[in-house]
Amino acid sequence: MSTAHPPPLRLAWTVWGLGAALYLIGFYQRVAPGVITGELMTDFGLGAAALGNLSAFYFYSYVAMQVPTGLLADHWGPRRLLTLGAIVAGAGTLVFALAPNLFWAGAGRLLVGGSVAVAFVGMLKLAGHWLPPRQFALASGMALFCGIIGAVFAGVPLRLLVDAFGWRPVMGVSAAVTLAVAAGIWWVVRDDPSERGFASHAPTARAADAATRVGNGVLAGIREVLGYRNTWLLYLVPGGIVGSVLAFAGLWGVPYLTTHYALDRTTAAAVCSALLVAWAVGGPAFGWLSDHLGHRKPLYVIGCAGMLAAWAVALLVPGLPVWGLVSLLVVAGFLSGNMIIGFAFAKESVPARLSGTVSGVVNMGVMMGPMLLQPGVGWMLDRAWGGELREGVRIYDLAAYRGGFALMLGWLALSLVLVLFTRESHCRQTP
Repeated sequence: MSTAHPPPLRLAWTVWGLGAALYLIGFYQRVAPGVITGELMTDFGLGAAALGNLSAFYFYSYVAMQVPTGLLADHWGPRRLLTLGAIVAGAGTLVFALAPNLFWAGAGRLLVGGSVAVAFVGMLKLAGHWLPPRQFALASGMALFCGIIGAVFAGVPLRLLVDAFGWRPVMGVSAAVTLAVAAGIWWVVRDDPSERGFASHAPTARAADAATRVGNGVLAGIREVLGYRNTWLLYLVPGGIVGSVLAFAGLWGVPYLTTHYALDRTTAAAVCSALLVAWAVGGPAFGWLSDHLGHRKPLYVIGCAGMLAAWAVALLVPGLPVWGLVSLLVVAGFLSGNMIIGFAFAKESVPARLSGTVSGVVNMGVMMGPMLLQPGVGWMLDRAWGGELREGVRIYDLAAYRGGFALMLGWLALSLVLVLFTRESHCRQTP
């Protein structure tokens, strides 16, 4: 019988924290284009559709990596996977910073999105081995918190740094920081505490069985989860929720607020950051309340309905006072936290042995929203552009923005309808 002790919590959280650092960087990169839209449009001569597509290159590769990431995490282990992810993310950021044209800028975004896609799975795998089971839920909740910190840093702080030094030097430094995180992961992180002489928190036999199932039956598992109606519905619903948040806060919110509410770019970035912070607060609140009530569907419906109403008033009613607009955006952000319910809802809607597979499918649906809505809104803006330029940047009138944001409202309305057709799980696992 082994006499090894579990790892000290300080070391365990440090190991987990290095994985979380890559997740933070991923969120930072996800929304960074939103505060440098003018610079990107000027440097690369972009219209709204092209800018939306450039930003969405991140999501194209991120979505494509969701299924392979689980397989790689089991085959390689989180240390090698996270280290390689951070190295590629740093290289992609550097390519983006030095890009002489749109092709290379898109290539950089593509590399970044695909590489940071490994962070969430790697971070949870480390938590399962290094942290006591009673702290696993805390680690999962802290993951979103770390991500939002990254998103907030891509707001006002990034805007101030870009104003002071330019976007290319700032992105160059971002690449260096990411490579430093890669070095830290390789130096400190180990796949299991046993590699440091400590006892592991992972149930060895169960982990081995899971790895065997993943290696032998991933395609069969995907086919099986798609046979459940809730899987399809819960795949489509979060795209409208998260897509609206990241299409606005991650790209189009700053130019909209500066053009039509006369806010300076720093203040506009702060408003978008407030939306993201409200989202971070809403996630744990909805998750806790859903567990407490013992129901998933009612809160999901209420959140979608309230969010649709808040976004509709904020984006379609002209001349709102700034305090009223910000209040509505914060409410919409908080209610967007209801998307966290979808993961538990989906996990309970299929047999427990398929919980990992269905979570990956739902997460793909989450990222499909911004992947399609960021360029979609841009395409609608370009269609309605009246030809106005200001310092080489296209200026879009209110009607153009309403047309673009109508895509967000349309998907949110579809999400509300689809949630109504889900089958309640009552917080109980399907046998």
